[in-house]
Amino acid sequence: MTLAALRPGARLAAPVDAVGWLTAYIVLLLFIPSRLVVGPLASAGAPSMLFGLASLLLWLLMFIGGVRRPASEVQPIRVALFVLLFCVGISYVLAMARPSSPDEQSPADVALLVLASWSGTLLLTHDGVALRSRLDTLVWRFAVCGGLIALLGIIQVLTRQLWVDQLSIPGLSSSPAYGLVSRGGFPRPAGTSIHPIEYGVILAMLLPLVLHVAFHHTHRHVVVRWLPAAAVILIIPLTSSRSAYLGALVALVVVAIGWSWRRRLTIIGVAVGGLLAMLVITPNLLASIVEMFTGAAEDPSIASRTDSFALAYQFIAQDPLFGRGLGTFLPKYRIFDNQYLLLLVTIGIVGTLAFLALGVTAATTMFRLRARATDGDTRDLAMALAAAICAGFVCLFMFDAFAFPMTMGSLFLIMGMAGALRGIQRAESGSEDLLR
Repeated sequence: MTLAALRPGARLAAPVDAVGWLTAYIVLLLFIPSRLVVGPLASAGAPSMLFGLASLLLWLLMFIGGVRRPASEVQPIRVALFVLLFCVGISYVLAMARPSSPDEQSPADVALLVLASWSGTLLLTHDGVALRSRLDTLVWRFAVCGGLIALLGIIQVLTRQLWVDQLSIPGLSSSPAYGLVSRGGFPRPAGTSIHPIEYGVILAMLLPLVLHVAFHHTHRHVVVRWLPAAAVILIIPLTSSRSAYLGALVALVVVAIGWSWRRRLTIIGVAVGGLLAMLVITPNLLASIVEMFTGAAEDPSIASRTDSFALAYQFIAQDPLFGRGLGTFLPKYRIFDNQYLLLLVTIGIVGTLAFLALGVTAATTMFRLRARATDGDTRDLAMALAAAICAGFVCLFMFDAFAFPMTMGSLFLIMGMAGALRGIQRAESGSEDLLR
């Protein structure tokens, strides 16, 4: 047993390293198109979702077997998650106890399974990555996979084809075929995701992580470690997505807080150079991007979002505390394109605050860790994770993210990484105290 394990409140050594398992989850999440599901399970049959449920079972087995932190140490991210699950559970019980439409019951059950799947990913990452070297490996693999889906998006833009719509996997059935959409005359890449908005938000969350790898994984060749960052940086402007631009801006602002002025100026120089290159190569694209914001008042998608508030208020007023039940507000009623508005309707004010508390807890934990850490790699990784979490939660204002498995699967994975980094740092601090 290590000295860290002897310290009260430290993690016990895990007999199972979860990094390989979580890598398989990332591959399923990012590389299998979201439209492909296990046929009989319909919307609950995405391979990554089933793998997430298996992750929850594995975490329970680890927890029951003693591979956990002692109860004396409070784990804020884990506690915040359990509070959210408790609130959602109350909402579900209340929804099932009142008369409801038969077609709402199955989506409510599916919504619980999906949330359990994301929670399993968070918990296994939180408690199953016990070494810093293994966490760095997981971050690296996530960044590489993100770089590959960014490269796929670049190919989609250049060829004006999705390509993944032609993919079939034995045992998986597909939703109706779809094609590459455009905005302002420019193709909008979707990678393997359901919609370009989801694709853009995932890239925004990945941006601070790929930059961390590029700047700090110096044991890798400079070209290798910068390729994922280059692909992500290149594709984000081509997404023609307000959500991607907003998320990337939030991510850069947060992560830049921990950067030196030299690095900030370098990134600003790259951004200015990219804008100048865009003016020369595709001036119409830059004009289209500016128009998305200056002409937002006339945009039908923005009008649809703002027009939803009155209807949402009517439903919120019926069940203000715990809502009508997660998953019970069907698209036939309205598509809000605002996850927080949808949460207020489905899990009420209490549940929505619990969900926000999970994000705030995860981000705040990383901010505090960054303030306490002494080595540059840890400080930068903490800020990168905080930036990714902030970008993800801000972008939830822009679309109904719970209907997009890649977005939420990535967000819960990142929050799990934040919990793992906190636990690793506390264990290492305990080892240093005992050696003094």
